[in-house]
Amino acid sequence: MQLHISPSLRHVTVVTGKGLREFIKVKVGSRRFSYQMVFYSLLFFTFLLRFVFVLSTVDTIDGDPSPCSSLACLGKRLKPKLLGRRVDSGNVPEAMYQVLEQPLSEQELKGRSDIPQTLQDFMSEVKRSKSDAREFAQKLKEMVTLMEQRTRTAKIQEYLYRHVASSSIPKQLHCLALKLANEHSINAAARLQLPEAELVPMLVDNNYFHFVLASDNILAASVVAKSLVQNALRPHKIVLHIITDRKTYFPMQAWFSLHPLSPAIIEVKALHHFDWLSKGKVPVLEAMEKDQRVRSQFRGGSSVIVANNKENPVVVAAKLQALSPKYNSLMNHIRIHLPELFPSLNKVVFLDDDIVIQTDLSPLWDIDMNGKVNGAVETCRGEDKFVMSKKFKSYLNFSNPTIAKNFNPEECAWAYGMNVFDLAAWRRTNISSTYYHWLDENLKSDLSLWQLGTLPPGLIAFHGHVQTIDPFWHMLGLGYQETTSYADAESAAVVHFNGRAKPWLDIAFPHLRPLWAKYLDSSDRFIKSCHIRAS
Repeated sequence: MQLHISPSLRHVTVVTGKGLREFIKVKVGSRRFSYQMVFYSLLFFTFLLRFVFVLSTVDTIDGDPSPCSSLACLGKRLKPKLLGRRVDSGNVPEAMYQVLEQPLSEQELKGRSDIPQTLQDFMSEVKRSKSDAREFAQKLKEMVTLMEQRTRTAKIQEYLYRHVASSSIPKQLHCLALKLANEHSINAAARLQLPEAELVPMLVDNNYFHFVLASDNILAASVVAKSLVQNALRPHKIVLHIITDRKTYFPMQAWFSLHPLSPAIIEVKALHHFDWLSKGKVPVLEAMEKDQRVRSQFRGGSSVIVANNKENPVVVAAKLQALSPKYNSLMNHIRIHLPELFPSLNKVVFLDDDIVIQTDLSPLWDIDMNGKVNGAVETCRGEDKFVMSKKFKSYLNFSNPTIAKNFNPEECAWAYGMNVFDLAAWRRTNISSTYYHWLDENLKSDLSLWQLGTLPPGLIAFHGHVQTIDPFWHMLGLGYQETTSYADAESAAVVHFNGRAKPWLDIAFPHLRPLWAKYLDSSDRFIKSCHIRAS
């Protein structure tokens, strides 16, 4: 059935389902309001109620558990919607921003016992006190600031402990050096000439593969040597030149006399055996004296560094690392004198003592150096963005105008630790003098050009003389980050434990240490007596 009402509301027509029509005439008397006005009014309010019902239903669907029980409540909800300004419950009140932006000093938190220690405590307190937005923000700021202070203190303490652990000589290494020194004094077999007399001519024969290792760490040197020879396809063509200092010379000689790596040829020499180094003033020795003096004045010791409450923990870690004995060691600077150390050789591969060799390195001699001096792996490209993201700006201070006007901060850096050096090409350059010029400039500026290490002056001295080699030959970072997997590290030719977590220390990363430890012989009497563990 359908109902039709005339616009004047005077006639009503009813159409039944059978198609019959019935007319109803409505007699309208005198009235103040017309039927037409009443009808349209009813129609408007019907539409309005339907709209209100839909909006309130949407609120319920959105998850609002509190239905409105009054027109005032409904009005508050509808007002923003009707005006086109829907209020998002996720917005942060302006009052909270005002509170959070106000600085909070360390003194304001000192001695306070009412600051929540955990998120659960914080939520319990907020619910109990029924805080408004401003109080909520204040409590939140106090708790987060306190946690930040504690986190910073803990991080700096971690860096300090790592600095102490990496700078000190572990008792196992000290024990090994003492036992070998004693063995050298009482055992003729520990005093054998290295190499044997008939093999001495091979030390200057350019038909052999010459490797140079500078180290005062006997245990580390033994692993480098053993991994080099064991993985060589032609070990009889390997010549390893080991350079050490005066105090380590006899223990180092004793170790390699008692642990021969034949058919490879091993030479052990101390710095005082090189005539040119012991005569007159040598730049590397002068640099060491100046470096130690400036660092002691500029740094003020680890206690002063750690006591600085304003510096970023990463900066504190860098300054602590600058105090490491490694950076004040002659062994760290000696590579810049390779042409003078080996005047008869045309090409050598220089090795750090914190590496492990996992494949035959003889193909390095087949690399076309294109007239360049230094064959090295670049450290600005690679999957590991933490390790392989190093550019000149990572090592040099480009806020210093002397650095800024001479170098490009975006230029790719390269790695020390496993480098192919063309000594013949090197002798035609002024690399060594450039190295010492910039080293002196940095010392004069109170270490404002760079802070530590031999890589920054190396980047400058070898600038324009570097031939890039495949990253396969040198994987870095195993001593300062643990994200590298064992499988990935095992596939590299050389893995480098650069960083504090050296593999012979207890702070080494457990899953990476086996790469190094597998070249230790746990049954060796010196290793056993000094309680040196392979894992």
